[in-house]
Amino acid sequence: MGRLQIFVIGLFLISLLVAIMSGPIKVDFNIYLQILAIYLVFTFLYSHLSTIFKKGNVTLEYGSSYGISIALFTGPLGVFTYEMIIRFYSYFQRRYSNTADDDEFLHIFYNTGAFALNYSIAFYLFHYWSPYFENSLIVNWALILILVIFTNFLSDIYISIVLGLTGEISTVNDVFDFIKQRNIYDTLKTAVSNGLLYVSLIEQRWDLLVALFVLNYLVSRSYIVKSQIIRHKLERDRYEQMAYTDFLSKAHNRAYMNKVMEELEGSGEYLSIVVTDIDSFKQINDTYNHTVGDHVIQSFADILRGYIHKEDYLFRSGGEEFTMILRNRTYEDCMDLVNKMNQGIEKENVKAEYQSKEISIHFTASFGLYFFKASNSMDMKKAYTIADDLLIQAKDYGKNKVFVKNGMANVPLSERYEE
Repeated sequence: MGRLQIFVIGLFLISLLVAIMSGPIKVDFNIYLQILAIYLVFTFLYSHLSTIFKKGNVTLEYGSSYGISIALFTGPLGVFTYEMIIRFYSYFQRRYSNTADDDEFLHIFYNTGAFALNYSIAFYLFHYWSPYFENSLIVNWALILILVIFTNFLSDIYISIVLGLTGEISTVNDVFDFIKQRNIYDTLKTAVSNGLLYVSLIEQRWDLLVALFVLNYLVSRSYIVKSQIIRHKLERDRYEQMAYTDFLSKAHNRAYMNKVMEELEGSGEYLSIVVTDIDSFKQINDTYNHTVGDHVIQSFADILRGYIHKEDYLFRSGGEEFTMILRNRTYEDCMDLVNKMNQGIEKENVKAEYQSKEISIHFTASFGLYFFKASNSMDMKKAYTIADDLLIQAKDYGKNKVFVKNGMANVPLSERYEE
């Protein structure tokens, strides 16, 4: 038998010994059966709301726990019986659904032992201290909150020991990092829920008890549904980002450029489309290799990205060609910005590794800029074609040039900047 099995069985036997030595269940047996029936029904109902995740080879499960309230009312033997039943139910449920781990049977003894022992400790502490505060409802609620925090801490210690025995954590800092993961709001929810349930048990208000369980179920269910919606949205956003992102430059790709152009079509917005590419890029690839060439493209994208605003767009529209859509600027602002880009690139030297040596690569870029109003008379694709033609002219003129055209120059002043 390994150390993990010894620890788990030892924990279970201690909790069993405490339950037996505590004496019989602390309430009338018929009342206990009613309580047990209500708790089991809702515990089984809640079982699908548990969060299960893996840490290495160890499966951890977090869910709503109401055992502390039944422990405070019925004693260690009452809560031990409750924990045994729900853990066996969980075992058979996972066996039936083929989601059980290889060590699933061992989980029965760990979960029963850990939770029953913690709640038995809470029972003794609560009934030792509560007589001193019989007339103080606030202090009793605070005491339940402290007990929930304490039992959560004990659970984290047990799990840390399990993770240590399996090699998943190895230092004290790892233990502290694991304990800090517990959500304070979940702790407060557990304390409030168990406090209200305990009050209902004392007064034997079965209607209130059922109502509290139903309310907790609806809240938990709503939270799970919202969490799933948010998670699915994040996953969709991530996949969409991957679909629209160029893997090399991390700029948007051509597909996203087409999408954005469709969205801006006929918007009435004043825009500049800028098409640029690296001069004599083939010479860089031929002189060095494609790995160095890729690094130059990445650096080129980073330089361009450093000049534009968040509302602007940067796309990799070809091999070494990039397209920008500049927004919320005048024609003069766009022209000044692109000239700064052109001059800044000329001053840059890109560091790269070639044949195990660091090399410095100097390159220039040419630009074509077209400023226009996205309207029925000027569609986005036509504007892009004009900007691309301006880039070709800049290349033909000797490279490292900026060619620009103001599409609003011949528009009457009264119509040029109409809202």
